[in-house]
Amino acid sequence: MQDKTVCFYVNSVETEITVSVNDRLIDVLRNQLGLTGTKEGCGIGECGACTVILDGKAVNSCLVPAASLNGHEVITIEGLTEGETLHPLQEAFARHGAVQCGFCTPGFLMSAKALLDENPHPGREEIREAVAGNLCRCTGYEQIIEAIEDAAGEAEP
Repeated sequence: MQDKTVCFYVNSVETEITVSVNDRLIDVLRNQLGLTGTKEGCGIGECGACTVILDGKAVNSCLVPAASLNGHEVITIEGLTEGETLHPLQEAFARHGAVQCGFCTPGFLMSAKALLDENPHPGREEIREAVAGNLCRCTGYEQIIEAIEDAAGEAEP
């Protein structure tokens, strides 16, 4: 198997790494770059725990071949904060108790960020659709939807 060097951006930082043909984006993030906020749940794109933003779109990082990353931009949960300042979505999740065990939270936050980046003032149905690929076994979803609505209210028009 041939290794390949790829150059891409992670959280606005240019990154050059060598990957194997079997590596997935989640493997690179967690194992090579130490960005462990992205979680692997199912490994087959069904649970959304590994959601990151790739070129402005929410994607399951367990389904993205690392060899395809050349020239692309990835934002992970670690890229949401600015220093010690939480993103409005993170603050809203805390305010609304939208976090229980926390395993799914990074994926929900990244799906919500991709939505709000595209549509700063989505309706409830748009929010539900945007996070439909994210599964949570703890909270029941209502607090998550309310938190995203709250953060959307804080977004600048």
